[in-house]
Amino acid sequence: MCEPRPVLSRYQAREIDQRAIREYGMTGLVLMENAGRGCAELLVRLGIDGPVVVCTGKGNNGGDGFVIARHLDNAGYSVRIASVVDTSILDGDAAANHQTWVSGGGRLEVVPAAEWDTVLADADWVVDALLGTGIRGEVRSPYDEAIEAINRTGSRVLAVDLPSGLDCDTGQPLGRCVRASHTATMVASKLGMMVAEASEWIGEVHVVDIGIPRTLCEELLR
Repeated sequence: MCEPRPVLSRYQAREIDQRAIREYGMTGLVLMENAGRGCAELLVRLGIDGPVVVCTGKGNNGGDGFVIARHLDNAGYSVRIASVVDTSILDGDAAANHQTWVSGGGRLEVVPAAEWDTVLADADWVVDALLGTGIRGEVRSPYDEAIEAINRTGSRVLAVDLPSGLDCDTGQPLGRCVRASHTATMVASKLGMMVAEASEWIGEVHVVDIGIPRTLCEELLR
């Protein structure tokens, strides 16, 4: 685990993953597995009293969501995936974890914009795995409709790494932004979380250890 834990910029968040893979022999799948399992364990600690809906997009943030769903399902919780995008466009590690989920009989639906309120209606927890730290520019369809529906629900919301629609470096909403009850952020908090105005979007922050080697953490986070 990386100690102490200062903050990561967007560039540093990407660099720490890439260097762990390139220089330390880790793989993206291992990092994604560790991230998703850590988020699932956090949800269990926070308490799950009903169905969990994991909202996914097309990138690695969505891939984390598939891992979260699998570990919750393995633990006996009611969980399903609600995807913003046609899952045929997924690639890389996200596609691999999608395949694992559906091959194991996991519940998944691609949600039209008009149906998000219905899909989220009975959720105890909504997991926001739509957009990651790399987003730049204003959030657009089909993500904005999903974000609006998440914010309308009375469910508890866990954001994965960063609430979707929040700029990683400035802490400013990029148009629509998920209002999270809790944020599970990987390796260290993000620069934008330090901005006072970000507090209304991020909720309570929990740092998830994804197994980045200590020496790499110390080099990048000093």
